[in-house]
Amino acid sequence: MNLKSYITLILIGLCNLSFGQDAEKKPVYRDAETHDQIAKKLVETQNKNPLAKLEESKGDDPSLKNQPQNLIASSDIISFKGLITLVPKRAIVQVPEQYKKRINNAPAAGSKLVGWSEFYALNRGWITSLEVSRLQAEGREPLNEETSENLKKNGNLVVATYSTGPISLLPLKEPEKKEEEAKSIQKK
Repeated sequence: MNLKSYITLILIGLCNLSFGQDAEKKPVYRDAETHDQIAKKLVETQNKNPLAKLEESKGDDPSLKNQPQNLIASSDIISFKGLITLVPKRAIVQVPEQYKKRINNAPAAGSKLVGWSEFYALNRGWITSLEVSRLQAEGREPLNEETSENLKKNGNLVVATYSTGPISLLPLKEPEKKEEEAKSIQKK
């Protein structure tokens, strides 16, 4: 046998010895915790509770201030051919004269209330959705001039949407005087 064969045999033997040692190791067992030990740990964790050290908040309860309003009172109703849907107030951007009778009228008896997406899918012929950004919906950013011009030419009912769902389009907010004064000071 040559030198390579001897080295190979020695390495194989060493590998077998090392694997054999792992197989001989026995698992370590420990006793299960007793009820008293578990109870002691519970008391320790309860004493370390950081929420117990917080002071109680003072003032009016915020959950009582902004109570939900009547859904019907805060919505506009659009109805057509036995179907009705609710959209938030100010979501309807434009109502042509021929469609005014379909807005906020008492629905016919037996009308079916459906979600916006289903109602819009069935009435795309006379309803147009206007996708707006969050800033535009909040009144912080105006609509594009091109969009405003297209609205004037459009003969459909126009509903403002955000991520395909109807959303209120608040009137454009005037910039605060402080911001204007700060800008004028920076220009000087």
